[in-house]
Amino acid sequence: MFEKYFKLQENKTSFSRELAAGLTTFFAMVYIIFVNPSMLSHTGMPEGAVFLATIIAIVIGTLVMALFANVPYALAPGMGLNAFFTYTVVLTLQFSWQEALAMVFICGLINIVITVTKVRKSIIKAIPLSLQHAIGGGIGIFIAYIGFKNAGFFTFTSDPGTWVESFNTIFSDSSIIPALTTFSTAIPILALFGIILTVILLVKKVKGAILIGIIVTTLVGIPMGVTSFDTVSFSWSSISAPFSQLRETFGQAFVGMGSLFSDASRIPTVLLAIFAFSLTDTFDTIGTFIGTGRRSGIFTDEDMASIENGVGFKTKMEKALFSDSIATSIGAVFGTSNTTTYIESAAGIEAGGRTGLTSVFTALFFLLCVVLAPFVGVVPAAATAPALVIVGVMMLSSFKEIDWSDFATAVPAFFSGILMAFAYNISYGIAFGFIFYIIVKIFKKETKEIHPILWGSTGLFLLYFILMAIN
Repeated sequence: MFEKYFKLQENKTSFSRELAAGLTTFFAMVYIIFVNPSMLSHTGMPEGAVFLATIIAIVIGTLVMALFANVPYALAPGMGLNAFFTYTVVLTLQFSWQEALAMVFICGLINIVITVTKVRKSIIKAIPLSLQHAIGGGIGIFIAYIGFKNAGFFTFTSDPGTWVESFNTIFSDSSIIPALTTFSTAIPILALFGIILTVILLVKKVKGAILIGIIVTTLVGIPMGVTSFDTVSFSWSSISAPFSQLRETFGQAFVGMGSLFSDASRIPTVLLAIFAFSLTDTFDTIGTFIGTGRRSGIFTDEDMASIENGVGFKTKMEKALFSDSIATSIGAVFGTSNTTTYIESAAGIEAGGRTGLTSVFTALFFLLCVVLAPFVGVVPAAATAPALVIVGVMMLSSFKEIDWSDFATAVPAFFSGILMAFAYNISYGIAFGFIFYIIVKIFKKETKEIHPILWGSTGLFLLYFILMAIN
């Protein structure tokens, strides 16, 4: 049965190799079931519900990828995209988490449309390759910065008279000075231990290094007083609690849809947020496929060409992109941020995975994680923060594809990548990258190289900044 459906021999693999590859991918990315609920809970979403929604999105999305596209990729709520969901859309732009879920659902629909039409070709050709890489690397910096903040590594000093308090939030001007913590408390010390441990495990190429780092750091936090089991209840009710909480998030994307466009003054912001979600999701997925599929032989030259020229589902690439798009909307319905193809799938591919059977095994391992629900609240931020930092390090590899010696190329890439972290906002980084790209092209008299989509997107960004200044 497996041979006939997944064509194992044709893809030069075997049942045992696919099993090992599926387990490897699982270990490489299982940290997300701890990190994602922790991050999204800052929006007010029930952590148990997000935990279960994360697993459901992983299982469904990965199985669709396995059974429809027959490729060894796993899907999960994307790092960076969940940060944008939490810290930008909800906490900064003040949308409700229900409205943020509605944006993610719309993003999934948009991605489906651009996957089955030639719109995808236009979008991909519109964004300069250097900016695509800058976006990926910039998200890495942003994620790492969030990890350092969650680890308690920073302190911030603001001059007297330079800050105001509004809605129980302190707003300071640029006089604020960041500094490294003195490591006089348990939380940053534990996080530093977790970072060092995870780095060592990854350098030694230990399978499941990130997960092991989270578990060991959590255990070490017990005698340090950081990890607490006070909220753990080892009973059927504690395991079933996330299922009860899931009722609070399931379908809330449609509730958020009702108010999302009710205020005309917010519509430009809504459109820009959806645009940022879709852009990041699209290029994160394409980058993963390009970076891992060609060298391994999973995708042929025909598959790669279909990224720009294909329409429909004639190749594995088309089917894989469609599977990824479907997963985003499914995840939003259950209650999580954008579900996307994980770069950690490369670990399973390196272990020999070549077909969708690898993804089937990965999905099944995640399904078993439902019984871990009582432990979700036990894992402290100091234990998950190292995972954010390490994933950020991994994503910085995108920067190596940029020609930094060419100043005209480096400037928009720099603003795009760096401002994501410094402004604590992914869309702002993308906006400044686009703006400076156009400025450079105008004064180099190369405006013919600027795609109309880029002109339009930049115009929307500028309109957004003007509206923010007026308000």
